Amino acid sequence: MVTTRSGLKSAAAVLGASALLAGVGMGMASAPAHAATARNGVCESGEFCYYYNSGEAGSVSDFTTSVGNYGTDKATCYVFKGSGNGKGLCIKNNAASVWNRTSKPVYVYYNSNYGGASQKIAAGAKANLNSTLKNNDASHHIGAISTGSCKNSFGNPHTCAQAVTWAKNHLGSTSLGTGMCDHVVGLAYGWSSSGSSTAYVHWTQVPAADKHAGSRSVPAGGLAFFKGGSSGAGHVMLSLGGGQFASTDVGANGRYQAGHYNKTTIATIESSFGETYLGWTQPWFNH
Repeated sequence: MVTTRSGLKSAAAVLGASALLAGVGMGMASAPAHAATARNGVCESGEFCYYYNSGEAGSVSDFTTSVGNYGTDKATCYVFKGSGNGKGLCIKNNAASVWNRTSKPVYVYYNSNYGGASQKIAAGAKANLNSTLKNNDASHHIGAISTGSCKNSFGNPHTCAQAVTWAKNHLGSTSLGTGMCDHVVGLAYGWSSSGSSTAYVHWTQVPAADKHAGSRSVPAGGLAFFKGGSSGAGHVMLSLGGGQFASTDVGANGRYQAGHYNKTTIATIESSFGETYLGWTQPWFNH
């Protein structure tokens, strides 16, 4: 039998109607679950959420990642986004309770960059912040922070401590060049170059055993890497410890300024450079 084009359309219509009726008979299949949407003011599965009031009440501020500094400038700080009391306020030093909807423990810290007193919030738990942290929240970390230390076991001319001293001695310099981040961390460790063509390439070359993807707790001497940039070269900077880093192309305020070498933080690089943090590595160089 030859089926005409109109016959094909009719058959398709019948099949479509049958499928629709089948769906109605089954109550229609549920839509697939979607990943949480960060920063939309709704506390969804997979997120860590702050509330303005105790007892998980008031406006919500939701996160899918660790944040080392919430900021206090109303133009750039992390704010409460959900409806209710506190909406629009910076969350730093303004939160009273939390809900951890991630699968890991979350640590809330009194100081920025995961410093000072902390409170552990178990996976899935709701809690009021304790008397120390209530309205005194400055950062949070999803999952336990690495307690690793910088290793002096890669044949570098300088030790970790010597590299940190080199970096501190060069803070404020304007003679290290623009876009030379990977070269400069090599200089800090006593090399004439890093041995890699770009910071991102350097990251990809570091052995897995010496790489800590996603960890924002970087020991003094560790190398913090980012991906992105107009050419895809990424960025790298040297940890001074305590959440502070020495970086090329950074001004005295810690934000982007070509040709300058100063202190900054991971969060500031993310916002100022518009690059994505990858994690930190031991001082491994391609030599």
